[in-house]
Amino acid sequence: MEITINVKRFNPEGNNAEHFFQDYTLEVEDYSTVLDALIKIREDIDGSLALRCSCRAAICGSCAMRVNGHAKLVCKTKILDVSTDGSNFITVEPMGNLPVIKDLVTDMKPFWDRIRAVKPWIQPDGPEPTEEYVAPNEAMLHLNGVMGCIMCGACVSDCTVLEIDKNFLGPAALAKAYRFVADPRDAEDHERLRAYSEYGGIWDCTRCMECVQVCPKGVAPMDRIMGLREKAIEIGFDNNNGSRHTEAFNESIRNSGHLDELRLPVKTFGMGGLFVLGSMLNVPAILSNIPNLIGMLPVAIRAFRRGKVPPMIHKKIHGYEKVKNIFEKMESKK
Repeated sequence: MEITINVKRFNPEGNNAEHFFQDYTLEVEDYSTVLDALIKIREDIDGSLALRCSCRAAICGSCAMRVNGHAKLVCKTKILDVSTDGSNFITVEPMGNLPVIKDLVTDMKPFWDRIRAVKPWIQPDGPEPTEEYVAPNEAMLHLNGVMGCIMCGACVSDCTVLEIDKNFLGPAALAKAYRFVADPRDAEDHERLRAYSEYGGIWDCTRCMECVQVCPKGVAPMDRIMGLREKAIEIGFDNNNGSRHTEAFNESIRNSGHLDELRLPVKTFGMGGLFVLGSMLNVPAILSNIPNLIGMLPVAIRAFRRGKVPPMIHKKIHGYEKVKNIFEKMESKK
C-alpha cells in the first residue's frame, strides 16, 4: 500500500538549523512497521534522514519516537495500527522533553542523569555479605512489572510535567526508584523517600496517566509513583504540600462526600489553622506560604468572573455516610 510519512526534521549543521516537516511517499507491505518504513526512506529515498534503532524486537528501546503525537517503539508499531483513519498519513517526530541531536535522534543524557539521581543500586545495611542474599519469592514477583522497564524513554517523552518543569525527576527515574524502595535487600528506604519527597520528586506528578498509556512494557510508572507517595506518608514524610494536599483531599471526601475546593489550597499550603476557631496559628509557616497563595490569585479571579466560586459554607451531600463507609473498609483492609 502507499503511505505518506510526515517526518519532523532537524539538521544542527544546516544554514538555518530549524525544525521543519518533510513528507515522504512510499510503497510498503501491509505487515510493515513504522521502523520498516523509516529505514526504507533512509536507504532508498533520503540517505540524510537520521534515526536510531538496533534490535528491532522491542527489547533495546532505542527506537522510541512520537507517532501521531504519542511515544511508541516504532519497531513494534505496525503502519496499519496507526493509519486506521484511511488516510495512510502518519506523522513521526523525535521524542519530547529531550534535546534533538538530528532529525529523529534525541540526546539521552538528561534521561540518564535523572536515572542516576535516584541512586539505582541496592544499598544494603551492615558489612558486605559473604554469601548470596536470598530475597523472598513474593517480594521479587511483586517487582517483576517494574523490572520490565527497558529504559526507552517513552514515558519521559510524553510526561506533561517535564514539559514545564525540567527539575522533575520524571516517570522512568521514579519507577526505577520504586524498584529499590520495594526491594527487601535495600536498607536506605528512609533516606530515599526523604529525597524523593522534595521538590521535583513524587509530589510533582499530576497523574495525567500519559506515562501509563505509552509505556511499551506495561511498567505503569504513575502507579509506582503513587506507591512511593503512600510509603513516604507511612514513614512520616507528611510535612510537605503534596502530602498535605492528599490528606486534605481525602479528609474532605470522607467527611462530606465531595471536595471542599475553598479550603483545599489553604490546607495544602499548611495554613489550615486559619479555619479552625481558637487554634494557635503557625505564623512562620503561614508567612512562608503566602507567596504560594498570592500566586493562585489570578486563578481565583478568573474563576470568580465566570461564577465558578465554591460556596463559603461546605455542606455534606445526601448519603455521604456511604462514602465514609468505603474509606473505613479500605482502611480495615490495610
